[in-house]
Amino acid sequence: AERDPRRTAAVRDYLMRALDDGRVAVPRQAGGESPRVALVGGGPGDPDLITVRGRRLLAEADVVIADRLGPRDLLAELPPHVEVIDAAKIPYGRAMAQEAINEALITHAKEGKTVVRLKGGDPFVFGRGMEEAQALAAAGIPCTVVPGISSSVSVPAAAGIPVTHRGVAHEFTVVSGHVAPDDPRSLVDWPALARLRGTLVILMGVDKLGAIAEALVRHGRDPETPVALIQEGTTAAQRRVDARLETAAETARAHDVRPPAVIVVGAVAALGA
Repeated sequence: AERDPRRTAAVRDYLMRALDDGRVAVPRQAGGESPRVALVGGGPGDPDLITVRGRRLLAEADVVIADRLGPRDLLAELPPHVEVIDAAKIPYGRAMAQEAINEALITHAKEGKTVVRLKGGDPFVFGRGMEEAQALAAAGIPCTVVPGISSSVSVPAAAGIPVTHRGVAHEFTVVSGHVAPDDPRSLVDWPALARLRGTLVILMGVDKLGAIAEALVRHGRDPETPVALIQEGTTAAQRRVDARLETAAETARAHDVRPPAVIVVGAVAALGA
């Protein structure tokens, strides 16, 4: 059959784009690149928000150890030979779950496999990525860190909220809310945060929102400060709930806001309402 040069060019262009963004990988040659581990930040959830480098490494993986959060839709696109491991289901005994994940990374890498640790957001923003990098270094295994788009800025943006805005907020602070302000394990200076005038972005704080709001108000933050709660940001299930600081926990309960959700405290939350 006679070739259609336009169709040939279109197929060529598609393959070039697919190779470039990682949708298609060039098979590795035997005896080629040495085994390695890549800690890949997958972004906030939308599969289009992983970096080109992250997607390319994912396409080259033999083993993928994935978090619950992040672009899990990309796992369905992996070739059948790729072993996908749910990090939440790695069996462990007395060891902490993180230690079991570290051991799985090391074991698969020592077997000569290319391993991708697919993490939500950015590996080094509340992702325990440095613990994994340190464990790999101690085992003498090369590790590549691929930054990811952090949910701390991307999720508010997806909901129409700028974390900074001229004349409104000249700084933003990202804080983990997984430990309550009155918990002795907390490393956060909540009184200092309450005195700040800019935007406060709280990750992993839905369960502790009542205690967090109370501490902020008690230490000087205006109880009428706008608050936005964005659940499952950047995904098809994204939804936003608006509140005021003093009643934020009550509003979250009334609307059944559940993790994962990003909480934005500050005047910028009113801009995108």
